This record gives sequence, C-alpha cells and structure tokens, in this order.
Amino acid sequence: MTEEQAEYNTGYYFREFYIRPQMMDAIRRYIDEGLEPGDFLTAVIQNDLFGAVNWADDENLRNLPAFVCYFYNEAARGSWGSKEGMAYWIEKKRKEREAKS
Repeated sequence: MTEEQAEYNTGYYFREFYIRPQMMDAIRRYIDEGLEPGDFLTAVIQNDLFGAVNWADDENLRNLPAFVCYFYNEAARGSWGSKEGMAYWIEKKRKEREAKS
C-alpha cells in the first residue's frame, strides 16, 4: 500500500472528534471529482446546521465538529459554505472531467 493509499484509508481527527474513513471517502469524492454526497454531507457542505443534525447518524452527530473543522481548514475555497458554492464546485469538477475526456 502506498502512502497516498494509506492516507485515503484513514479518517480525519480534530481534538477528540473524528470523521470515519467511509465518510472521508465520500468527502474526497466530492472534493476531487465533484460527486454529490448523501444528505448529511450535503447539509454540512452547504453550511446547513439544521439539515446536518437532522440527517446525521449517531456517530456523525457526535463528531460534527470534525466535519466543520475539516471543511474550514482542509477543503478548497469555494467548495463549501452554501448551496451555490456546492453547485459551483460540482459544475467546476464536471467541466474538468469533460475536458480530460
């Protein structure tokens, strides 16, 4: 396993909070490819606290601060923060995929 693969198989940690590896996979698919995630991550990305709490399972609810920290500190500027930002990011990544093919 390469170092990059090992990184992709780990979660993200912020203080005592974490994002489990399966959720990081969905985040990376969104960030890297513009693939739309499920309802919980969509709410997090769109800065919709009510939606995030509503859609979270127990583990993600307990660890919501890690998601906020990840997007604030690690995600590309413009990829999160509002519905419009998310739509922009998905479209941007779609155009990048089309340009490659």
